[in-house]
Amino acid sequence: MNIFAEIRTLVLRCLAALEAEGTLPAGLATDAVTVEPPRDAGHGDMATNAAMVLAKPAGQNPRAIAEALAAKLAADPRVALAEVAGPGFLNLRLEPAVWHDVIRAALANPGYGRSRLGEGVKVNVEYVSANPTGPMHVGHVRNAVFGDALASLLDFAGYAVTREYYVNDGGAQVDVLARSAYERYREACGLSPEIAEGLYPGDYLVPVGQAMKEKWGETLLDRPEAEWLAEVRSFATERMMALIREDLAALGVVMDVFSSEKALYGTGQIEAALAELQARGMIYKGVLEPPKGKVPEDWEPREQTLFRSTDHGDDVDRPIQKSDGSWTYFAPDIAYHYDKVRRGFDQLIDVFGADHGGYVKRMKAAVAALSGGKVPLDVKLIQLVKLYKNGEPFKMSKRAGTFVTLRDVVEMVGPDVTRFHMLTRKNDAPLDFDFDKVQEQSKDNPVFYVQYASARIHSVLRRAGEAGIDVELATLATADLTRLGHEAELKLAARVAEWPRLVEIAARTHEPHRIAFFLYDLASDFHGLWNRGNDDPALRFLQEDDVATSQAKIALIRAVSVVISAGLGILGVVPSREMR
Repeated sequence: MNIFAEIRTLVLRCLAALEAEGTLPAGLATDAVTVEPPRDAGHGDMATNAAMVLAKPAGQNPRAIAEALAAKLAADPRVALAEVAGPGFLNLRLEPAVWHDVIRAALANPGYGRSRLGEGVKVNVEYVSANPTGPMHVGHVRNAVFGDALASLLDFAGYAVTREYYVNDGGAQVDVLARSAYERYREACGLSPEIAEGLYPGDYLVPVGQAMKEKWGETLLDRPEAEWLAEVRSFATERMMALIREDLAALGVVMDVFSSEKALYGTGQIEAALAELQARGMIYKGVLEPPKGKVPEDWEPREQTLFRSTDHGDDVDRPIQKSDGSWTYFAPDIAYHYDKVRRGFDQLIDVFGADHGGYVKRMKAAVAALSGGKVPLDVKLIQLVKLYKNGEPFKMSKRAGTFVTLRDVVEMVGPDVTRFHMLTRKNDAPLDFDFDKVQEQSKDNPVFYVQYASARIHSVLRRAGEAGIDVELATLATADLTRLGHEAELKLAARVAEWPRLVEIAARTHEPHRIAFFLYDLASDFHGLWNRGNDDPALRFLQEDDVATSQAKIALIRAVSVVISAGLGILGVVPSREMR
């Protein structure tokens, strides 16, 4: 049940009636008509902009349209009051029975809030995609949480979602990994490791070196690098990917697909993607002007093979092959996204670190060219995370060598706190992660505040059960909800009613942080009603010797619990049944 969608349908039906009777001209476009909560809750339960957006095309005064529309809306039994405000906004107050129906819908449907918005749409969400050169650090945590929550949100909204990790195992960094692992292998063989500048110094490679000794004994010691590099590179990469999988699992992240960059080389996949672009007239030979500012590695002041990315919104055309015949970094990325397009995805989402901002336009241009503009690519950039502990920046990790690992964070505060807090800011805004504050038990800590609401609701359910009150969902769904009449109770029910609308908005905009924000607002309304009950016994959820009223009040907070559980589920957080 999406009451906002239902009332919008009512508004459109009333507008059609006004057209039929000649009050409005026929054929008005109504796509821009919205029904949403008013900015000021004191103005009503919902507001519509219908009169404002139709005034110009109708050639009429917006207030006159609003007054005519208000008269039509007021005739519906769900509408208690339709009131024109200002130049033509229309505020609606709904009957309490509407909110009672919302509560029943939430109790009757375990999937309350799920949508068919994305029905039949296949979406690929690629996230994390960290280089397989070591354990995951705190920057990867935010990327992983955001991507995973976005995938869950889209699934909740009805999309067919594939979670994907692109393994960057084809570049020079895996050669550095192999050389670093080899030094740990030498160490395992009783020699002193030579961790030269540029190699990876972390202790996490010590067990890799030991595993290499178990596999090869000391036979690699006397062999030149050219003979062992490929084998060690493959071995170390597999070990690092196993470590990364373990790191992700500690955070509750499980991928559907791992795609290898290395698998694109020597298999014809890069050539096939570029041939597709060639056939579309998007490849040519040319010389680029030197870029302003820092010159990238793949720029050469000589003729190169270029992609016409400017035809699809990029600032300059991009090189895909150097003059020596080798590929630029961009070429395998084009092939990888071409593979996604050929796999039949209707939408692509890439979650990148903030340092990849300059890559966005060229990647969108490539996907637009490869799909003939039919497959949109949305790139979400993840800004940095700053860690604090005891009021000071927190930077040290002996195991990693130079950075705080994902495991460090999860082991200190747990996966639920980590995941929720990583979504308390929009993805493109920097985020502070204070180890002390995220565990603080106060209203200022959104993780605690939402979990405390969940725990309080379950405490009421336990006490009701101990008092012999039936609180099964089926029973609560038939409770006499007319016993709920206080403004604070109806306000809480109205917040529950916003959930289906919020899910669709968050899914359309690819913004899972909206779920965390909504849960905090819902928890605030719940705690506000709880606190009122401390002063007014009539608002307490358990009414002594009045089972019917108790069940009505419990039905309300049980509906709240349904939404909290669904929202936390999208975020990948387990709802609390009691606070420790």
